[in-house]
Amino acid sequence: MKLVLLLTGKTDQSWVRDGVAEYEKRISRYTRLEIITIPDVKVTGTLPADRIMKKEAEKILAAVKKDDLLVLLDEHGKGYSTLEMAGWLRTAMMLPKKRIVFVIGGPWGFDPSVTSRADHLLSLSRLTFSHQVVRLLFAEQLYRVLSVNAGDPYHHE
Repeated sequence: MKLVLLLTGKTDQSWVRDGVAEYEKRISRYTRLEIITIPDVKVTGTLPADRIMKKEAEKILAAVKKDDLLVLLDEHGKGYSTLEMAGWLRTAMMLPKKRIVFVIGGPWGFDPSVTSRADHLLSLSRLTFSHQVVRLLFAEQLYRVLSVNAGDPYHHE
């Protein structure tokens, strides 16, 4: 099964880009990972947050296929320990889906049209992180749970 990381807007910080690239390389030992970046919404004037989210939603939903398992990284999602997330991913990878698409939204969150399409909401923490930092945190966690599932010694518990 292919894993996809769908990002809204480019990664601004070089240290985040470099870190994500490092984990992308490590993840390739276990599975295929595709990173798709949806361009930022062009904001002219004072576009309200709900309009920005709506425009992002159109782009996100256009990138998602009908048979994808759609997972949103969302503060209201289910929180897991590393081993619990490894178990969830192991089960999810056995589903009759072609891709698991993990979406990291923009700074305003997700439009209800995206949330209603989602198959799962995943929270990395009860803390709030910038949507840029979440990219690196999630890439590391994805690598970590894949290494757990492969029986590799990266994770210590």
